[in-house]
This record gives sequence, C-alpha cells and structure tokens, in this order.
Amino acid sequence: MKYPDFFDKVEPIQLQDPLSDFLGAFENGEMEITYLDCVKLAGHSCPTVAGAYLIAKKGLEALYGDSLPQRGSIHVSMRDGEAEGVTGVICNVISFIAGANGVGGFKGIGGHFSRDNLVSYNVPMEGEVKLTRLNNDSSITLTYSASMVPADPNMQPLMGKSLQGLASAGERKEFGRLWQTRVEKILLNKELWDQMITITKG
Repeated sequence: MKYPDFFDKVEPIQLQDPLSDFLGAFENGEMEITYLDCVKLAGHSCPTVAGAYLIAKKGLEALYGDSLPQRGSIHVSMRDGEAEGVTGVICNVISFIAGANGVGGFKGIGGHFSRDNLVSYNVPMEGEVKLTRLNNDSSITLTYSASMVPADPNMQPLMGKSLQGLASAGERKEFGRLWQTRVEKILLNKELWDQMITITKG
C-alpha cells in the first residue's frame, strides 16, 4: 500500500481504552491512532480530515494534560447538523479517535464501557466542536480554519480538468500531489497549529 510519506510523520494520538484493556485487545488498554488510520476511515486525505485530526489532538491534550485521554469517556458535540457541509466528516474522524458513537454505538457490558449516545449535533456553542469528559464534565470548545495555508494556484484548474475528464494522467497525478502538499503543510507545521485551532475552556 503506497501513500504520501508525510502520513507517517504526523504525530500519533496516544490513548487509554478501558474496553480494549478489559477485552485484552491492547495491553493496559494503551493504544495510538494515527493520521493514516483516519485517512482509512474517511477514505481520503484533505484539509477537513487533517483539521478534524488536529481538533481531536489539541482538544484531548487540553482536556487531559499529561494524562492519557480515556477513549470511550468523551462526549463529542457539533454546532451544526450532521448533513450540513463537512460536519459529518469532521465528527466521524473525531468520534473515531474519542471512541464515541451515536445511538447505534456499542451498548456496553454489564453497565460498563458503553459508547452509544456520545455524539450530538445542532448544539448551540461559540465554536464548532465541543469535547466533554464524562467523569468530571469539563469541556473544551474548538474552532478550526486552515485559511493561512493557501492552496497552490495551479490546483483549482487541474481539479476542473480532472473532474471533466480532460486532464492527462500526469496532470491528474500533479493535482493529487498539490492537494496533499497543502495537507502536509497543515499537519506538519506545528507553529501554525495555534493559529488554525482556537480553543476555549468551559
């Protein structure tokens, strides 16, 4: 399986998953989720998927500090409706990382480890996404914008040609390269993260 090299350079998100520990999937429930994992989930790599990954990473760091985030113990709230814009894509990535599901999620074992009803849409808030710890009700609200990482000017015309079936194989490949170059800048330029991700506590 071939994919852009920078996928492997993105810092993984470290978690502790009590359910995985209980069922023996990961020793002590300690696990990591990578950007590549999220690309597989979404089926593509783009600024939106990258942003969702960074929202989860920065949000969990703010919520848990030096402790490992407890997967399955976090509620994910979205300001917009599930069908609005890219809200569903963003929530799918974040909820995958957080171990949160909607009504169809895992119901638990003997009253423990449930993952259902941990995702909500159309929740009034100042930001776009809210992450809430179930054990103490502390929360973080986040907003993401990658406007400070502009796309290459050649990308748009190449996209148009590709979608119309007018691009050569080389042009289609170049479009993909330019597209992923922007995603790479978003994920690897850490000095830009605080500009892209706005975090509000409470």
